Amino acid sequence: MSTRVPVVAVVGRPNVGKSTFFNRVLGRRLAIVDDRPGVTRDRNFARADWSGRDFMIVDTGGVIEGSDVPIDRAIRAQALAAVDEADVILFIVDAKEGLHPLDELLAEVLRKTNTPVVLAANKLDNLPRDDSHLDFWSLGMGEPVPLSALSGKGSGDLLDHVLAALPEAPDHEPEEGQIRVAVVGKPNVGKSSFVNRLLGEDRVVVSEEAGTTRDPVDTPMAYHGRTLVFVDTAGLRRQSKVTDSLEYYSALRTDRVVHEADVCIVMVDASEDELHAQDIRIAHTAWDAGKGVILIANKWDLVEKETSTASEWEKKVRVRIPFLQWVPIVFASALSGQRVRKCLDLVLDVEAERQRRIETHEVNEVLAKIVGRQPPPHFRGRPVKVKYATQASVAPPTFAIFTNYPKAIPEHYIRFLHNGFREAWSFMGAPIRLRLRSSRD
Repeated sequence: MSTRVPVVAVVGRPNVGKSTFFNRVLGRRLAIVDDRPGVTRDRNFARADWSGRDFMIVDTGGVIEGSDVPIDRAIRAQALAAVDEADVILFIVDAKEGLHPLDELLAEVLRKTNTPVVLAANKLDNLPRDDSHLDFWSLGMGEPVPLSALSGKGSGDLLDHVLAALPEAPDHEPEEGQIRVAVVGKPNVGKSSFVNRLLGEDRVVVSEEAGTTRDPVDTPMAYHGRTLVFVDTAGLRRQSKVTDSLEYYSALRTDRVVHEADVCIVMVDASEDELHAQDIRIAHTAWDAGKGVILIANKWDLVEKETSTASEWEKKVRVRIPFLQWVPIVFASALSGQRVRKCLDLVLDVEAERQRRIETHEVNEVLAKIVGRQPPPHFRGRPVKVKYATQASVAPPTFAIFTNYPKAIPEHYIRFLHNGFREAWSFMGAPIRLRLRSSRD
């Protein structure tokens, strides 16, 4: 089995600095930070790592107890639902303002759960001289960890506490020959019907109601000597459209399943005129995570062939989303079974491409031809020399390219190198990564 990515949920009342800490952990401004309470209305979540341990961090909206305003009630419900999904809860309080009645109410709720809670007292900008975090011992949540999310002071110590509270990562390897296949897409595009058609039996609940599948379900099948583990996930919707806690955590689980998969089958509805922004985001999530990607245009049997041919649909899609030119597209019907079995061979092919390793001498022969056709532009009047390259890793294939001025090579030339590697080896359905390194290293 693949290692499950643990979840850390950041909770607290409004304006205690949850989003500031969330952004601090990620090193970028992903959550909106504003002095007005309640700015973070929907949860944000992202993958993070600390000391070599990966986890999902969830930034929840601030909890406002006793409010009759509908949005406040929704935020409270969403934040408290984090308790059910998280492996560790990071409870943030405002040490500058001091103990607040809402902190005590939240602590009372959190004490009743079996989920580990780490208490952090934020806004201590004069660390280590300021000891006002000690007042929060009275919450009965253990030792309050002092923090200034704004300056970053105490962030490392706090993350050490969070990691210590996480469940231990399994030390076993996935079964040899096993390929995890995540079936992802918007609600009601036919993911469950597709998995059922492949397996020949109704193992996954199918309903006309969008979003019936809530939890990922692992379903193994043997094929050509390999074990394919299909994970039928909950439909993924835009976070701005996610209004109830179940749907939000379905989105979180789907994102996590993508990161734990080897190959992602991205299902879209071919009967719709074009891909939606959400279809593209899902495909990008899988591609950027280094997973193999197969695009299935489902419900092809519903398309009027006089109005759209497969080649026209495919051309339109590949022009709009350039990386899809490297992704196999299958026009299928989960209902009739049309071309569904073809996807099994594609899963094996795409995973083989993702695991493919090219000999160093062949990499350098191809690189020399590419650079010979078009050398990189000069940097401050000096020639930029692309000296040699080697494949550093697989899954996805990653190449280290050594040059005298790695930071001087423009993005368009990196794309030129990337396309040259694609022409030589294709890597169908698999993302490839180029890493520029200084030849002095």
